[in-house]
Amino acid sequence: MTGINDKVVAITGASSGIGEATARLLAGRGAAVVLGARRTQRLDELARDIRDRGGRAVTCATDVTRREDLDRLVGRAVSEFGRLDVLVGNAGVARTGPVADLDVDGWSAMIDVNLRGVLNGIAAALPVFRRQGHGHLVTTVSTSGLKIVPTQAVYAATKNAVRTLLEALRQESTDGVLRTTAISPGLVRTELIDSIEDPQLRRSMETLAIDPEAVARVVGFAVEQPHDVEIGEVVIRPTVQG
Repeated sequence: MTGINDKVVAITGASSGIGEATARLLAGRGAAVVLGARRTQRLDELARDIRDRGGRAVTCATDVTRREDLDRLVGRAVSEFGRLDVLVGNAGVARTGPVADLDVDGWSAMIDVNLRGVLNGIAAALPVFRRQGHGHLVTTVSTSGLKIVPTQAVYAATKNAVRTLLEALRQESTDGVLRTTAISPGLVRTELIDSIEDPQLRRSMETLAIDPEAVARVVGFAVEQPHDVEIGEVVIRPTVQG
């Protein structure tokens, strides 16, 4: 028995990368996982593989920019498993480039997914957590908000907004019901790296990056703690990242 066994965990951005790795790790340690993402075929394949290995997994098509999708994800957890213990807010997008490029559409996408998507998850999960008397928000942030660099201004801004949001929510929630954990990964081998247009930069980042499973293990560490212990923030990066 572990602190993860029998917990019910919903995960956004679960179709690949950190979300997929987290689903596999938690399900392998006894959690029931509710997988949310837009790519339903990938979700179904992942859920089937988890079940074939003896785990428990269901899926729910989820676009985090749509409040009703997060309500449905949380509702699926409650209807299938009777409660929701943890919401892992992992969906994210990155658009890099100088601010002077005026990629307004890219800015809007990052705000909608990276910030509004987290708010939508909180709005869906918090009433359930309050009703149950317990709940845990684990949210993927980024080291981009800790070390500000050119071409990542808006991306870093969205991640720092989430970091601020979670810290304020933590301070508002010291009655023992809600736990919040912000996990800030550095370079990780995910589709965010694949989306980088500059081939030389993309290859360089792929060489430096760590596997998503490393971040999943940190999620597991935060989730397995007893209810009176809160892992507030964790930074995980490659040892060679500056």
